Amino acid sequence: MNLTLAVMAAGIGSRYGGLKQMDPVGPAGEFIIDYSIHDAILAGFNKVVFIIRRDIESDFKSTIGKRVEKRIKVEYVFQELDMLPAGHAVPPERKKPWGTGHAVLACDGVIKEPFGVINADDFYGRQSYEVLARFLRDTSSEDNCYGMVGFILRNTLSEHGSVARGICHGDSNGNLKSVVECTKIEKTGNVIISNMPGFVLSGDEPVSMNMWGFKPGIFGFLIKEFGKFLGISAGNVKAEFFIPDVVNRLMNQDKVTVKLLQTTSSWFGITYPQDKQLVIEKIRGQIKAGIYPPDLLSLR
Repeated sequence: MNLTLAVMAAGIGSRYGGLKQMDPVGPAGEFIIDYSIHDAILAGFNKVVFIIRRDIESDFKSTIGKRVEKRIKVEYVFQELDMLPAGHAVPPERKKPWGTGHAVLACDGVIKEPFGVINADDFYGRQSYEVLARFLRDTSSEDNCYGMVGFILRNTLSEHGSVARGICHGDSNGNLKSVVECTKIEKTGNVIISNMPGFVLSGDEPVSMNMWGFKPGIFGFLIKEFGKFLGISAGNVKAEFFIPDVVNRLMNQDKVTVKLLQTTSSWFGITYPQDKQLVIEKIRGQIKAGIYPPDLLSLR
C-alpha cells in the first residue's frame, strides 16, 4: 500500500542561516535528512512530501531535493504566513511561523493516503520508521486512529544544555492520553531535572519528538482547529498552532484515538553547536555496525 512521509522543513533555512550552510554529518556529505529518507524507504514509504517556504525553494531543491528525487517520489508544498482561512489576515508584526499544525495543514489535497510526519533535521533511527510504517499499514482502514512514536526520554537529551520535550502519558491499552510540554529538561550528572515544580523524571518516560502517523481525515480537524486558534490567538505574535495541542483536544473530545508507539531508537539532532561532533560520531558508529553504507548519496 502507499505510504507518504511528510517532512517539516519550512524552518530549516532560518535555523542554519541558509541551506548551503547546513553542516553535513555523514562521511560523503550526507545531512540527517538523507538518513531519514533512507530509513523511510526501507520501512516501506514510497512518497515524500517536503513542507518548505517559497524563499528556500530553489536552494532546497538543488541541495536536498535533487538527491532524494533519485530514490523516491517527491512532492513539495509551501507553508507561508498568509496561508489563512477566508476572513483572516496576517498581523503586520507577525514574523514567526504558525507552527507544526499549520505545516501539516499545508499538505491538504496533496496527501490522500496514510502518512507519517517528521522534522527535517532530527534523526529518529531505523526502528522508528519500521514501527510507524507497520502501524499505518495495520490501521489503514481506521480513519480516526492515529499514532505517535514515543522515544525514551534519556535517549533524547543533549549533553550540552536543556531541551524542551513533550512528556507522554498512556493507558494500559497502549493509547496516548496526553502530552505535557516541559520546556526545560536537563541532565546533570545522572540526574534529570526540569523546570516544572514537583515533576520528577526518571528518564524512562516516553516523549514526543514530532514523529506522528496520521490518516487524511486529520486535515478536516486541522482546518477547524486552526480557525479556532486564529479566533483566539491571531493577535499574539508568539502563539503557534502545535500538533500536540490539536491531538490533545481531539483525544479529550473522543474524536480520535492515538496509539503510543514504542521505539528503542535513540533520537539525536543538533540542538547546540557542540552536539554536532556527537552526531557525527553516532553516524560513524552506525556505519561501522553496517546499518548504513559509507556513501549513502551513491545509492539510486
